[in-house]
Amino acid sequence: MFPLELNPIAFSIGSLPVHWYGIILGSAALVGLLLAIQEGKRFGIVPDFFLDLLLYGVPSAIIGARLYYVLFKWNYYSKHPGEIIQIWNGGIAIYGALLGALICGIIYIRKKGYSVWRIIDVCAPSLLAGQMIGRWGNFVNQEAYGGPVEESFLRDKLHLPDFIVDQMNITGVYHHPTFLYESLWSLVGLALLFIVRRQRFLKAGELFLGYFIWYSIGRFYIEGLRTDSLAFEGPAWLASLVDGLWSPMKVVFDEGFLDPAYGNVRSSQLMAIFIIVVGIALIVIRRRTGQASERYVDPIVRRVNPAVATSETAAAGDAATDSNEKPGAIERENGEQEQAAEKTETSTDELKKENNDRSL
Repeated sequence: MFPLELNPIAFSIGSLPVHWYGIILGSAALVGLLLAIQEGKRFGIVPDFFLDLLLYGVPSAIIGARLYYVLFKWNYYSKHPGEIIQIWNGGIAIYGALLGALICGIIYIRKKGYSVWRIIDVCAPSLLAGQMIGRWGNFVNQEAYGGPVEESFLRDKLHLPDFIVDQMNITGVYHHPTFLYESLWSLVGLALLFIVRRQRFLKAGELFLGYFIWYSIGRFYIEGLRTDSLAFEGPAWLASLVDGLWSPMKVVFDEGFLDPAYGNVRSSQLMAIFIIVVGIALIVIRRRTGQASERYVDPIVRRVNPAVATSETAAAGDAATDSNEKPGAIERENGEQEQAAEKTETSTDELKKENNDRSL
């Protein structure tokens, strides 16, 4: 008899089931928002800016993550198109989510007049925190796990609690909790980002690039343990290169099974290599060419389009007029009454003067 699995449905509202996966992803987004708002206060950025960024970014991330996943599984989804939107059953790719959110964020940030590098720096810890929490959605759905291991490895060597060990029992076989490895890697990275962002040597854009590099290093090695990797058929030299870079892990762990029908190169591993190389190159190039002139700790300046500024000022003026409409009417009425009183006093003084002249 297999250990009891967690129910992926937390509760139901009428006939509508609410999945733990959605609750966990929602919690991840909320934590990320709060972190961005808190850091944004140091630079004078209003919370509404990050709230709007989240409202635009989350749908974009979900769409990007799903499209990325479906693209690599098109042989299946082309025959089951009705399942393309069923993200509550899992099947989203983190790199697709980051790409979708980044494209949306760049458009929104530029429209608001901020430097893209400065804002994505502020958001970097939020992204990593969101990934750290979001991986537990994979835990509930029993997905994104690694290759087979002995139960004793989970209990005696990793000293994992029963609820994790039991959930890693997939149809009678225990597996690497790769969701946990990645979550812990993200937690360490988050602590490092919190420390580094207070250092004066850090240039604008480097916190975000550092986050991407850190996450991709961990993802490259953890991905090799998984058995559900998205993959494609690449040239032999590329597959050999990826395998060679991952080979130090073979001293401790066996590589996760990769279905030859999917391909011979794990897409996430190749993407991780690409991001690491590009991230390091950007840091070096931006410093040597002087593009990284601002430091992370420098004030963030908003360059507002005059038309946008005029529109926002007008809107603020209209709001102020509406809120003060009644007091303004009262002031005008009081002013008219004062003018009438002054005229009455003037008429009275002139009449008194005329009478005095007649008496004389």
